[in-house]
Amino acid sequence: MSTANFSSIPILDYSLTTSSDPADKANFISQLQNALINVGFLYLSNTSSVVEEGVIEGLISYIPRLFDLPQEEKDKIRMSNSPHFLGYSRLGAELTKGQTDYREQFDIATPHVSRWKPGDPDYYNVWGPSQYPDESFIPGFRDAIETYYSQVTELGSQFISLIAQALGLPPDGLSRFYDTPERMQHRGKIVKYPVMNEKSVSDQGVGPHYDAGFLTILLQVTSHPGLQVQNLSGDWIDASPIPGTFVINFGRALEFASKGIARATSHRVLSPPIGSTTPRYSVPLFHNIALDVRVSEPKYQLEFPPEILKLRDARGSLATTDSVNYSEFETQPSGQVQLMGRVKSHPDVAERHYPELFKKFFPNGLPAQGTAY
Repeated sequence: MSTANFSSIPILDYSLTTSSDPADKANFISQLQNALINVGFLYLSNTSSVVEEGVIEGLISYIPRLFDLPQEEKDKIRMSNSPHFLGYSRLGAELTKGQTDYREQFDIATPHVSRWKPGDPDYYNVWGPSQYPDESFIPGFRDAIETYYSQVTELGSQFISLIAQALGLPPDGLSRFYDTPERMQHRGKIVKYPVMNEKSVSDQGVGPHYDAGFLTILLQVTSHPGLQVQNLSGDWIDASPIPGTFVINFGRALEFASKGIARATSHRVLSPPIGSTTPRYSVPLFHNIALDVRVSEPKYQLEFPPEILKLRDARGSLATTDSVNYSEFETQPSGQVQLMGRVKSHPDVAERHYPELFKKFFPNGLPAQGTAY
């Protein structure tokens, strides 16, 4: 077992999970257990049995063209059109820790029909259909991203079972946190971090934060570094791209659901420095839990083996960081936590589609930027 205060991100070989030798899978589970408890991040290699290399390459080929679309075409699908907080966000639309996040992005989710109807909680409407650019401007893109999301979602579902086993639970030990497939949506982004220039006021691509759900599966498209992960000493550890891997990290909901065994780890992205030849592109997919899950309720309480709890206790309490988001998982349904986070990040969407919540969070009217965390 590695020391609790990590200095590098472990690399796990996914092919071990399907090996004919049971010792290989046991080795993978042991490595995953370390990553869950002590790091909160890992690289995952050899996933082509689930996510085809051709599907990844097909999506990557579209990404520069997506951001090079005419601005008026991007603005036609701006996020403020969507009560589901899906669509295009211009460069610099959000703040984290009081500084502008220099990123441009498209929020796109797996296919879903909103289940909301009058009288339902507002958070049922957080999930719904995505907006896509006009097919004539970027033919084939929608099929490419939906195929990619379908395969990465399956990877996430398989990985949830492995997480359960690493926590000392049965393979289906986390299934209570999920609804039927047709009532689930997983959400992602395609993000561009432009190269800094002489006028840049900071190198913040996105500031320190945690992710919300159980896990995030990140494709780092370009080769330059930028993603950094914070260890227990507060040091920032590089998670530079490794070809042929995904980066996986664990979110606040899993931390709460596992009684602090699994670790949600603060992370940030730095902008590509002056002189870089390309922007940084990345594609995270956030593997959600069901909207109605309130992890503090008795039916969601999990019992862990004593040896797993001892590993958590040996690590010690997680240090206080600048990342303070998503503490509401202790008291609110998952969907409400998602909705509140979206409202704060995208007040223009809230003003149009959730006016009561908008007034609660922004009593002085629409700010120039959303405040992510």
